[in-house]
Amino acid sequence: MSAKKLMVARIGKPHGLYGEVTVQLHTDEPERRFGDGQVIETEAAPGSGVPRQLTIRSTRVHNGIWLLAFEEVPDRTGAEGLRGTRLLAAAPSAETAHEDSDEDAFYEDDLVGLEARDPGGVVVGTISGLEIGAAQDRLVLTLTDGVTAYVPFMRHFVPTVADDHVVVDAPAGLYDLYREGLE
Repeated sequence: MSAKKLMVARIGKPHGLYGEVTVQLHTDEPERRFGDGQVIETEAAPGSGVPRQLTIRSTRVHNGIWLLAFEEVPDRTGAEGLRGTRLLAAAPSAETAHEDSDEDAFYEDDLVGLEARDPGGVVVGTISGLEIGAAQDRLVLTLTDGVTAYVPFMRHFVPTVADDHVVVDAPAGLYDLYREGLE
């Protein structure tokens, strides 16, 4: 049985001519995850030609954005082919999970697909993503009417994360803001 893998970053656009790419981080410890020479597993669209593993050639932060370069990708053309690729790491084992435990830490893979309920228990939608932000993270909700809405992922607005649902206590009118653009 293979260990569960968690997304630690998603590759964005190329940067420069020598194969660097921007990454959207999904980890709070990028320095440990992306050390030079480290091999990291990938998940990409079938037929994309992206290798199952990439070796980190260099890591740097430019204007607050993390840039990675890989041994297998020497130029901008190769970097363009990586766009959208998910970088994966093994989930913490049961033995080490308690050492690193942060009861308020959640991975996108743990949240996507959970029902979103209001404080009264009424289903308002489904969690369809987690956007990592510089100041705060946002839950991406697909509401029951198909509209996509965003809720700050803070205890004040998301007081409960359970195995099969989250409770979302959105401010009055928040969902209407997303519906207005559709009318």
